[in-house]
Amino acid sequence: MNPKKYAAIASLGLAIALGTTPLSAVAADAAANGVAEVFNHAITNIPGKSLIAVEVNYKPGEKSPPHWHAKAAFIMAYVVSGSIRSQVEGEPVHVYEAGQTWYENPGAHHVVSENASKTEPAKLLAVFVVNSKHGALTTFDK
Repeated sequence: MNPKKYAAIASLGLAIALGTTPLSAVAADAAANGVAEVFNHAITNIPGKSLIAVEVNYKPGEKSPPHWHAKAAFIMAYVVSGSIRSQVEGEPVHVYEAGQTWYENPGAHHVVSENASKTEPAKLLAVFVVNSKHGALTTFDK
């Protein structure tokens, strides 16, 4: 587990939510820790909603700590490369390979999120449909 990476995810979400500057500095820190926002745009035909895409790069064997996503965020996850082991509370653990997708309902508790390989990196694209004025996209368990 890389605590800096997950602090960067939370900081990026908070900076986006608050519209604080310098966002570029927060984004640079997040990118240095394997997380990068790659898209953020209001959904013009759904007032008050935005589409945000975040790329997460996992080193071999790397894990995310258990976390919650914003209560208004519907998430579609796409495995760009490698394989990701994932589990949302109340559901079985599943390993997704490159090209596969899954979704998480608003307010889901993501209890397992990790690179399924100990030797190869993995890349995940998480696409959030969220309220345009939102808090942190991800909140980690204490």
